[in-house]
Amino acid sequence: MIKYAHSVPDRSESEWELLEEHAQAVALRASTFAAGFEGQEIACLLGMIHDLGKIKPRFQAKLRGEANNEPHSGEGARLLQSHYGGLGLLLGACVAGHHSGLPDIADLHPRLAATQDIQLPEWLTLPAEIAPFGPLLGAPSPFSVQFAVRMLFSCLIDADELETAAFYDGLTGNSVTRAPHTVTEAHKAAFDEHMAGFDGAEGPVNTLRTEILATARKRATLTPGLFSMTVPTGGGKTLASLGFSLDHALVHGMERIIHVIPFTSIVEQTADVFSRILEPEAVVEHHSSFDWENVTEDEAQQRLRRVTRNWDAPIIVTTAVQFFESLFAARKRRCAKLHNLARSVIVIDEAQTMPRHLLRPCLAAIRELTAYYGASVVLSTATQPVVTREAGLDAPEALSGVRELAPDPPALYRALKRVRVTDVGEMGDDALTKRIEAASQVLTIVGNRRHARVLFARVADLPGSAHLSTMMTPMHRRNVLAQVRENLRDGAPTRLISTSLVEAGVDIDFPLVMRAATGLDSVAQAAGRCNREGKLTTLGEVLVFTPMGDDAKAPEEIRARAEITKKIIAAHSDDPLSEVAIAEYFRRYLWQVGPEALDAATVSSERGVVTVGILKEIAATGNDLNIRFDAIARAFRMIDDAQAPVIIRGGRWGIPDNLLKSLEWREGTGGIARALQPYIVNVPHGLRRELEINRAASLWREDLFGREFLLLDHGNLYDERAGMRMDKIDEGDWIW
Repeated sequence: MIKYAHSVPDRSESEWELLEEHAQAVALRASTFAAGFEGQEIACLLGMIHDLGKIKPRFQAKLRGEANNEPHSGEGARLLQSHYGGLGLLLGACVAGHHSGLPDIADLHPRLAATQDIQLPEWLTLPAEIAPFGPLLGAPSPFSVQFAVRMLFSCLIDADELETAAFYDGLTGNSVTRAPHTVTEAHKAAFDEHMAGFDGAEGPVNTLRTEILATARKRATLTPGLFSMTVPTGGGKTLASLGFSLDHALVHGMERIIHVIPFTSIVEQTADVFSRILEPEAVVEHHSSFDWENVTEDEAQQRLRRVTRNWDAPIIVTTAVQFFESLFAARKRRCAKLHNLARSVIVIDEAQTMPRHLLRPCLAAIRELTAYYGASVVLSTATQPVVTREAGLDAPEALSGVRELAPDPPALYRALKRVRVTDVGEMGDDALTKRIEAASQVLTIVGNRRHARVLFARVADLPGSAHLSTMMTPMHRRNVLAQVRENLRDGAPTRLISTSLVEAGVDIDFPLVMRAATGLDSVAQAAGRCNREGKLTTLGEVLVFTPMGDDAKAPEEIRARAEITKKIIAAHSDDPLSEVAIAEYFRRYLWQVGPEALDAATVSSERGVVTVGILKEIAATGNDLNIRFDAIARAFRMIDDAQAPVIIRGGRWGIPDNLLKSLEWREGTGGIARALQPYIVNVPHGLRRELEINRAASLWREDLFGREFLLLDHGNLYDERAGMRMDKIDEGDWIW
């Protein structure tokens, strides 16, 4: 009897997709995806077997319209377990979770026990045994095993979704054109043409930038693996890393470039720069604000959804949260992209921002990608964390054999030194206000949004005063920065109060920067906003102060980092941002706490099993391979303080009423999400719930987005100079 994989309502069964044809198509595509890490045979097997449960008469009846909830993923998983033992059980997790996600293995057993015995179709022949490949050869570590399973899962779910979409697109003639998905010579030529526009640019800084780029590109012929790019702020490391990546990919036949950035705002900025240099079609930005699910618009939007789901594009610009959390993910949406990390050039910008409590898992994943999946990883930063075995990091995951791409980093730092850093001790808000008032042009960076708001209120009436924080919409922040740059350029008074977001690659140039005490790497980032272009006749001033008062109270970890910074500045008062001083800071910050603190996430499950340490949890599986995929994914969180978007409405910086009205009747979610982005503020989930409960905000387009977007109805909660009025929210005087 004929068995189908997919039905088509209101069409003859002759137009439905045969189960055999779907299985073969998914197997072929999955094996192609796995070729980058020699996993073709297993990926092919997963593709052939993933929908085997659809052969059941009850599921075929479901396709014909019978109302039942017959599942179909357990039968193939059970078959893999019965034929191939322990490894078969892990592969069975891929099949069992191909519509939802990788389950904890302990939760898989009862599912498999409940499946039916089925007779194999004639078109399915199982191999006698599973031949191990690459990371599974010899006696693989539990980490390598679980990583390989995630990679194979990625191949399966991406192939399944693409082939299913291809079938239905073929019926409607609405197929999505496949743009070039790998780096090409044309991209390199576009980069060369762009850089040629800087030939002959005068000044010592431009000369150094040219030398840095040329050196990095010369080293692109080095064999794939681990690299560092240690370039001081203002040295052009972003373009130098792009030049290296393009050359390196083409020399070694690598497929794509993935540029990982710690902050969402700089993802947008960097993607825009890359798009202008190369071509818009080549570059895709992907962060938490854009997951592009359920896009129903035109072909371009459909393609964008697909490439942000699986990163099948030449250049991907994404956040560290999206990148690292995907490496330990279990859910289908996060895992679909993983196989496209193989044979890619991965640039981790501001590498020092990898969180301390997850540092060892991050390093383990980097090692795995370069050891078994043909990837090159570039740690790009002005302040390299000491994470190598050669530097003395005492952890099994310490990197080794990292090759520097920049020419003589200590000499570069000396040549690009533009500031003097001084610890000025404790300063209350009265003293800070006087210092800001006395300076014509000053950037003051504090440790939290509350302190920034309170300090700004004190100086708001001074000429050129401005405020910057994540409580402002992107459009609002862009306008503030544009005005700040104009004032600085004209020599006008400029007094900017900001949170640390200004340190993330924002191109501004103050003669004086005041930074609340924090880690030395953040001080170095703040220093990058001081005398940035070297136009002062003397060194710029960076004053590190210890803020006082309840509004300025910092978390314990920040206080600990600040204390280390104070000691480093005292010991290296002549140059606390030198390579030697930075290395000493990271040794104290990362090593003094011991290796356990570098893998300190809590892995728990509904069964009450708790383990402190993701690597410890993975290693504990031992020969049983009882891996808790879902529990590990829930434990690996780069940011504990999850946030959600609120749409600001009206005023200077909210979405105009006419635009909002026009979006109320649009159907495609992709275009709507992008249109809303300039008017969104991300707030903690607790605050979002409070706004909704008290009717200060209401759900917008619940029909399309569910509970994704909340529209701020209480206009008094957004200040046109400083953003969301957290003071009013905290006081509760806004509640209706």
